[in-house]
Amino acid sequence: MALVKLEEFYPEYRENSSDIDDIKSFDVYAQTNEKVGSVHNILVDEQTGKFRYFVVDTGFWVFGKKVLLPVGLADIHYTDKRIYAKGLTKQQVENLPNFDDLEKVDYDYEEQVRGVYRPSVATSAVNQPATYDRNTYNYEQEPSLYDINKQDSQILKLYEERLIANKQRRKVGEVAVGKHVETETASVAVLVEKERVIIERTNPTNATPTNPDEAFREGEVARMEIYEETPDIRKETVVREEVRVQKVVEQETAQAQDTVRREELDVDTEGRPIVDK
Repeated sequence: MALVKLEEFYPEYRENSSDIDDIKSFDVYAQTNEKVGSVHNILVDEQTGKFRYFVVDTGFWVFGKKVLLPVGLADIHYTDKRIYAKGLTKQQVENLPNFDDLEKVDYDYEEQVRGVYRPSVATSAVNQPATYDRNTYNYEQEPSLYDINKQDSQILKLYEERLIANKQRRKVGEVAVGKHVETETASVAVLVEKERVIIERTNPTNATPTNPDEAFREGEVARMEIYEETPDIRKETVVREEVRVQKVVEQETAQAQDTVRREELDVDTEGRPIVDK
């Protein structure tokens, strides 16, 4: 009766059964509503493929310990994502052998596990054997530990579709702002000054005799410098205008509609009264 981990027996269980994948993320609670830990893995009967144990990581309840919980003691609540361990106590967890390696799980190891749980599930049924033989033992001998009683609680899941609104950012356009150079003829006026010489001749009204020594000097010249302004035209670059490019975000509500499906419960009572809770 070798045991294997779930993923070893069902390599594609995630694709084929979402329920199983859900169970591996469930939390485990005692009947007192005290959190025990969470499901770490599931051990499967290699011969039959039936679930035999939940590997429970007890977290801080019993720090750093993983223990085996027979599936028959698990009350699975899919809605709450919880497993309630029937009759499980902290003392039992402390007495259970620690689960570290699947290679160590043999008949003797399982007997230690069953020995802790058997007092809490003791039954007076006549077909319940008092002792067990390692050579003939099978899990069907202890249905209280290994059978999930589907008569107690059957779960029918009702599914519905819902619209999920997400956003994707995509480029819808582009604005390019650049510049180019244009040429034009510009005119500028500047006032310039030019000097010119005016020669004015006059006849003196009073002819006074002049010293002969001061007259008749050949080569005597009167000199006057003449200046004029010329325009000095040059170009300089100045900032004519500044252009600021920026963007703003505007928000608007986008509406979308689609057809969604929802499952409703159909109850056939066959004439018998029922209580809908």
